[in-house]
Amino acid sequence: MNADQTLDCRGLSCPMPIIKLAKAMKDLQPGQVLELIGTDPGSKADVPAWCNKTGNEFLSIEEGEGENKFYIKKK
Repeated sequence: MNADQTLDCRGLSCPMPIIKLAKAMKDLQPGQVLELIGTDPGSKADVPAWCNKTGNEFLSIEEGEGENKFYIKKK
């Protein structure tokens, strides 16, 4: 998936990936896509929950060995 911006949160644990996600989304224009790369297993639940709470669209997750890539579209 193509992203307009990538946010590297590898090595960070909760709540830092979500804090950095919220800050990064403020810099995007509506309709742009953010790719978040993370290693915190809790992010698999936290990122979709954050999207649901904020109205941003959770597009997908690509699960890899030791890290995941999340794609979020700004509302």
